[in-house]
Amino acid sequence: MSTRDTSAKDDPIIESRDQLVLPMQQGEKPKDAWRIGTEHEKLVYCRKTFKAPSYDEPGGIRDILLALTEFGWEPVEENGKVIAMRGEDGTVSLEPAGQLELSGAPLENLHQTCAETGRHLQQVKEVGERFGVGFLGLGMWPDKTREELPIMPKGRYDIMLRHMPRVGSLGLDMMLRTCTIQVNLDYSSEADMAQKFRTSLALQPLATALFANSPFLEGKPNGYLSYRSHIWSDTDPHRTGMIPFVFDEDFGYERYVDYMLDVPMYFVFRDGKYIDAAGLSFRDFLDGKLSVLPGEKPTQSDWWDHLSTAFPEVRLKSFLEMRGADGGPWSRICALPAFWVGLLYDQGALDAAWDLVKGWSMDEREALRNAVPKLALDAEIPGGGKLRDLAREVLKISRAGLTARGKLNSSGDNETGFLETLDEIVASGKVPAQVLLDRYNGEWGGDIKRVYKYSF
Repeated sequence: MSTRDTSAKDDPIIESRDQLVLPMQQGEKPKDAWRIGTEHEKLVYCRKTFKAPSYDEPGGIRDILLALTEFGWEPVEENGKVIAMRGEDGTVSLEPAGQLELSGAPLENLHQTCAETGRHLQQVKEVGERFGVGFLGLGMWPDKTREELPIMPKGRYDIMLRHMPRVGSLGLDMMLRTCTIQVNLDYSSEADMAQKFRTSLALQPLATALFANSPFLEGKPNGYLSYRSHIWSDTDPHRTGMIPFVFDEDFGYERYVDYMLDVPMYFVFRDGKYIDAAGLSFRDFLDGKLSVLPGEKPTQSDWWDHLSTAFPEVRLKSFLEMRGADGGPWSRICALPAFWVGLLYDQGALDAAWDLVKGWSMDEREALRNAVPKLALDAEIPGGGKLRDLAREVLKISRAGLTARGKLNSSGDNETGFLETLDEIVASGKVPAQVLLDRYNGEWGGDIKRVYKYSF
């Protein structure tokens, strides 16, 4: 989740609807300025006890963050508590129960992305060795109950933790027990944004299937391959899902603004503190009628904060966020941006990918999204066949897109090698969760603690 930037000096009050569209319009960039921003979360555990470390304990989350100063990272504080570290490679921040996230810098190519990932993982491993902690690359805690997990000292989390049980039964699990890999990508125009949004939203279930990596709950198989994805189905219907209007012919910035105005608020940030506005209307805020700040109107930062509180399968801010994948180890962290960059950053690949899915009805898209958490690549696709059949075609298109980009490393290799781990998944017929289940039912003898050797 986002770490708020409080350094901005100019924060005008929103006086017109044009200011609501502005963040999306300002995201438009020429193709040569398109960048790749990769985010990945990991579970932190004590090696001796396998428990999740608290924020304050010696060698806990605060100490892990502060140890990163040795590598040039600088602390970000909220109410005197270190909640993130900023550096050349982006931001290292905290998720609600201490999951550690790198929100990477905007980079030109996937070689840089994977190098950034490698630097970060090496740094946290080095720190982890000192404090006796390890890092687990899964989509969800395999054995922890909610009650066994610590809560991090971020004001927005307190508000969300109170609000989540009012709107769904699994929202607390989303906050406390899950991890993801995401990639943030650019667009050149409103039309380009719309095509990329539609294509990636239709194909998001495929990414969920390929990266499915959360088959355990409280020490036992949970009946799903991506329980993390299932959790989103009962988190908060006002701010999650496949958002059907994206596939309407008139979809654009204005329509997304309308959607966000209908998403209930979580909070307002004032004077260094989060004010609980959960369930209130941003439309009322625009009219100066927000009950917790009567007579006050929102600023541009308030709107930007609000844009970060919707959680659809693909999210629009001043870039597009691909949100469908479970957390995983190093190779899959590199594979997720490769998958989407190959599809979305070459026009020929984008057109070919859209051609595969443009004939699907909204009911068919929803049915596929709902089937994937349990079935992954065995889910039925519209028109017949399995999702694994579509995966082969889509990976071929992604590879062609990466080849067309022609981004080479110092050895002369292009970016297609980052797709190899996904090729292997499709060829084997088993997604990562199925491999873990085979081990659990086989060599592990039902001992879930064996999963802790499955790290980065």
